[in-house]
Amino acid sequence: MTNDSVTTRDSAMTDDRAWKAACTVTDPELPMLTLQDLGVLRHVETSADGVIVWITPTYSGCPAMATMRDDLRYVLQQAGFADVEVRVQLSPPWSSDDMTARGKRRLAEAGISPPGTRERRETAVTLTLQATRRVLACPRCGSQQTQIITEFGATPCKALYRCDDCRESFEHFKEI
Repeated sequence: MTNDSVTTRDSAMTDDRAWKAACTVTDPELPMLTLQDLGVLRHVETSADGVIVWITPTYSGCPAMATMRDDLRYVLQQAGFADVEVRVQLSPPWSSDDMTARGKRRLAEAGISPPGTRERRETAVTLTLQATRRVLACPRCGSQQTQIITEFGATPCKALYRCDDCRESFEHFKEI
């Protein structure tokens, strides 16, 4: 085995170790989800100088980005990477379609209605002042007899709904 193939293998193992460590970081607003589950963790790369991690905000101005950055730095430094840089990647923009199936399942298990598949558009989105009509199943009882209470939940990513059958309110993670 040549030195180059050993170096390549060692580099791949280091990249894999950094990726696995980054994948353990949870979202500060939705702690049942890892950043990988949420789809904001885009890429991890190691070099002789340290680790670079790319993350994408769920929306412009997301206040959780600073905590995500700090948590990634901490976890990677605890994993033995001294120099950690976290970069924001805006393109392609984040979409709720980037969430993993496991992430959507964990939202439902936590009583939050997961996002459906967002509508694909080839043209500009028409502005409407009406609430978005969604057909949702209650994460508690499964009924589709639900109604929106407000488009604005605990975070801008969520809307608040109520089930007409079990009468429980629940959050819905919006399709973006």
